[in-house]
Amino acid sequence: MQTRAGLRRSSDLESDEQLMERVQGGEVEAFDALFERYRRRLFGFLFRRCDDVAGAEDLFQETWLRIVRARKRFDPQRRFSTWLFQIANNLCRDRARRLAVDTRKSEALQERVRARSASAASRGTRSPELTRALPAELRRSLAALPDRLQEVLVLRYYHDRSEHEIAEIVGIPRGTVKSRLHTAVKTLRAGIQRDA
Repeated sequence: MQTRAGLRRSSDLESDEQLMERVQGGEVEAFDALFERYRRRLFGFLFRRCDDVAGAEDLFQETWLRIVRARKRFDPQRRFSTWLFQIANNLCRDRARRLAVDTRKSEALQERVRARSASAASRGTRSPELTRALPAELRRSLAALPDRLQEVLVLRYYHDRSEHEIAEIVGIPRGTVKSRLHTAVKTLRAGIQRDA
């Protein structure tokens, strides 16, 4: 019987492609070896592409999930590293497209709110949603946040949801919820200080 250290040593001698062939056969140790080989490089690549720790964490997890799901389609004649980074890069592109669409939608919605607000003000009425206890600076800063930060912030502080509940609602890991909450609060604070 081989020890865990023995498995590690033997996997260190195998090429990425050999390890991937073992992954195709369902060997968890081979996956662990590939994961350890590429963990830092892959995360560094993703972080540089999206310049956001929470986003990089999400893409990192999704990349490895795709590797596992598509393992049977991997061609051992190809380089594993090329395949890995190709999957990661495609996920970065998809994320950038989604963010661009979200930004356009958010800008259109903000414009609509401004137009309705101006219309209500000209009629001498006020929209109750806009006159709640939020100061104008905070409302503007909150509206400027990306959707992924807005959703966790609103669920936590305006709907009193726990981090666990937010993770379930949004469909992200609890650690990502914490990270996004931290980023959202930090961004809001910086925006308010800048406007002051």
